[in-house]
Amino acid sequence: MQNRTVLISGASIAGPALAYWLDRYGFDVTVVERAPQLRPGGQAVDFKGSVQRTVLERMGIYDEIRRHSTGATDTVFVDADGRERARMSGDFTGGEVEILRGDLAAILYGRTAEHCRYVFGDSINALRETESGVEVEFEHGPARRFDLVFGADGIHSRVRRLVFGPEADFVEHRGYYYAIAGDAPGSGDGPRRRVAHAHSAPGLLAVRGGPKAQQMYMFAAGQLEFADEAAQRRVLTERFAGMGWQVPEMLAELPDHPDFYLDAIARVRMPSYVSGRVALVGDSAYGNTLGGFGTGSAVVGAYVLAGELAVAAGGYGTAFARYEKIMRGYVKIGGNSNAGRFLAPKTGYGLRARNWFLGSRLFDLMDKYAADATDDIDLADYPALETR
Repeated sequence: MQNRTVLISGASIAGPALAYWLDRYGFDVTVVERAPQLRPGGQAVDFKGSVQRTVLERMGIYDEIRRHSTGATDTVFVDADGRERARMSGDFTGGEVEILRGDLAAILYGRTAEHCRYVFGDSINALRETESGVEVEFEHGPARRFDLVFGADGIHSRVRRLVFGPEADFVEHRGYYYAIAGDAPGSGDGPRRRVAHAHSAPGLLAVRGGPKAQQMYMFAAGQLEFADEAAQRRVLTERFAGMGWQVPEMLAELPDHPDFYLDAIARVRMPSYVSGRVALVGDSAYGNTLGGFGTGSAVVGAYVLAGELAVAAGGYGTAFARYEKIMRGYVKIGGNSNAGRFLAPKTGYGLRARNWFLGSRLFDLMDKYAADATDDIDLADYPALETR
């Protein structure tokens, strides 16, 4: 196709994955990232099923991801005295392979930096579509024109806001917040089995050595406003004050964790992932916080979007329509899950029901259904068309 100069907003996972494929198909790729550099560490992300593994293998990074794997982490739910009440397998929470988000981003960056242009410490301020392309104004750099623009900048996507409308129109707050402090342990030493411990109260969950961070918290709340990170840490401490088990020690350690992140558990619901010459991919289009399929969906979505652009005889409009049709069916599995409601029920009865469910045959069936759904897509063999 003729539209070859493209801009991708976001250099976490979906952005570099899309850059990888577009570059191989002969596109001139620029990636702009608001952060001054790649973010190291972070929470762990995972991949499930043969489809996601196939995409990673076609990118040539599956073995490298396994070498950086954090390994599976079983989560043991305990009472205030530390006695086990339920257990959630790491095979469910961590998929087939789990890796720190920062490590995955570094792998993807390493595979794309030589041929793609990365601009760190800048962001998109305005987008104006014309008959021949998209005029882009940046916060710091000079304005430029691109044939196509892609938003791969997360649930709080700036591209989505500029092109589709306010975040509140598309992002649904799920009634919970989560926080992570510190990195998941064991990065880089290959797959190992670990155990995290979690303690619950109605609407509250605290995890130590968890599957997603050294500390993880989850609490039920309506939409909150935070002035800064200090306010976030203060609210977290207030919410969990008086909770038993090891939570007081965890809160005492919290100021020593420089890597801290708090956000609402939210779901993105878009009537369309595309508008004119702009398309969304990953969490900006179909994100669902802690839904268990976000990273895999982002990598598959990048593969499909780039592949459809490479083969589309009718131009980008045809490619965008095909991408949307394919991905809308694939991401439906993770669209309705609510990790907050499942892991931190708001009532004592809900906590007891969660513990029972985790040990039941129903949980095994749910796990199998979710695993089968990750392969529910007809994955085309686009790499046969690569130009590089």
